[in-house]
Amino acid sequence: MEKNSTGHLAAEKKTSGDAAIFWGHVGPLLFLALIFFINFTARIILSPLLPTVERELEISHSQAGFFFLLISIGYFVALMGSGFFSSRLTHRKTIISSCACVGLVLLSISLTNSLWAIRLGLLALGLGAGLYIPSAIATITSLVDPRNWGKAIAVHELAPTMAFLAAPLLAELFLSRLSWRTGLGLMGVTSLIVSLAYIRYGRGGEFPGESPTSGAFKLLLRTPAFWLMLVLFVLGISATLGAFAMLPLYLVSERGMGQSWVNTLIALSRISGPFLGFLGGWVSDKLGPRHTMAGSLFFTGLMTLLLGLGPTSWIIVFVFLQPLLAVWFFPAGFAALSLITPASARNLAVSFTVPFGLVLGGGVIPAFIGLMGDTSSFALGFTLVGGLIFSGGVLALYLKLPDQR
Repeated sequence: MEKNSTGHLAAEKKTSGDAAIFWGHVGPLLFLALIFFINFTARIILSPLLPTVERELEISHSQAGFFFLLISIGYFVALMGSGFFSSRLTHRKTIISSCACVGLVLLSISLTNSLWAIRLGLLALGLGAGLYIPSAIATITSLVDPRNWGKAIAVHELAPTMAFLAAPLLAELFLSRLSWRTGLGLMGVTSLIVSLAYIRYGRGGEFPGESPTSGAFKLLLRTPAFWLMLVLFVLGISATLGAFAMLPLYLVSERGMGQSWVNTLIALSRISGPFLGFLGGWVSDKLGPRHTMAGSLFFTGLMTLLLGLGPTSWIIVFVFLQPLLAVWFFPAGFAALSLITPASARNLAVSFTVPFGLVLGGGVIPAFIGLMGDTSSFALGFTLVGGLIFSGGVLALYLKLPDQR
């Protein structure tokens, strides 16, 4: 009995010590989350601005959806090549370069009136932004104990959930007080200032990444769980970025809602995102990444499907429900990726998995929904995408992961 009491006491002390160490890293994690917030907002801000941009540039729904495909293609190329970049510099310098590049590109887009120049700018935006996430994940997992990866990544994943909330509100501010071009310019300046601040105050990442030509990458390609994770990331990103990208245009053009009301509604629907995203990190640590991803995809797929099938009188309910558990996927997904790869190759796992997810889930899916809006209906596009996401919940249950301990 005494031995058991001693064991429980030691376990409690160890848990308390782990928690203290984790909270000691919250500052650097929040700084990275700020950079990720700017990075992510830059890539999605076009969505709530799209009805206005579409009218001003006189383009179709398909051409508007193509904007997101361009960003995703640039993101794909940068992520695939990020290992070459970070292996020659360090993860820290790669993060700084990405933040500065996003700022410069946003300024350039804000100053041009040419449709082709805007398209090239969006491609470059994806290229600059894509360098960030592999180095960020490698930096985070090097700072924090594996048992706290779910929570640490959840802190980092506050950024996209906050971006989904902030983007519609920023869009309304730009459209009511300034213009969408001036707004992009201000975001560019902010990104440049933050990149300079990280040079002075940023911590972690003072080591190079693995190059895709290394043996670690070949070992990764022979891991079945890695390929399943690639598919799951496509569906996870479809559930968040893919659906969000075309939702304002769908609600305005097909459901007959006002643009200002739609942007306010979508912002309100994301208020719970930061809390639920952080909760998702704890759920992942408790239930495991596999079950957390499955639950997220099942629920989000069903709600996305109902966005298309539901009557207009119920559409507001589904707009609020659809993003609720979508944010749970990413803390669990990145934790799962980190579990199936050695520490030296985690940047490669992210730089290979995320680009496919973004090109297909964040680029092809919005383009597909836009095409459906031109040829049939946006509603059918959302219904088909919702069914696809729902099927990912079944696939997640087949994922085999090593013990997190």
